[in-house]
Amino acid sequence: MNHRPLTLVIAAAVVALEGLTALGLGVFVGVESLMGSPVDRMTGLAEAGFGVLIGAGLLWVALGGLFRVERWGRSPAVLAQIFMLPVAVTLIQSGQPQLGVPLIVVAVAGLATLLAPPTTHALYGDG
Repeated sequence: MNHRPLTLVIAAAVVALEGLTALGLGVFVGVESLMGSPVDRMTGLAEAGFGVLIGAGLLWVALGGLFRVERWGRSPAVLAQIFMLPVAVTLIQSGQPQLGVPLIVVAVAGLATLLAPPTTHALYGDG
């Protein structure tokens, strides 16, 4: 097994937390769409499916890629962090800083650990 620096462990944990959050929200929206009285049940179920797929994908990237020190795991993890930044800014601009600010903190922490020199060295070596 390759050396796993602390920055890579933290990056994997951040991405796994994001995956668990997306998975949990997807399941929640699915249950609410089936059990509640949504305005549009099919849209709710589609959103739930998307959340579950994104969550499962992020967990795969975190546990199957980053934690196992696989090179391929970094690119989708970095993209996920980048995609979260405009979502966080939108939340802040729409009067929900209690959601947007923590999301920015998590995304920046994820980017910092994913792009840190020890992570780069563990994933790509010297050359």
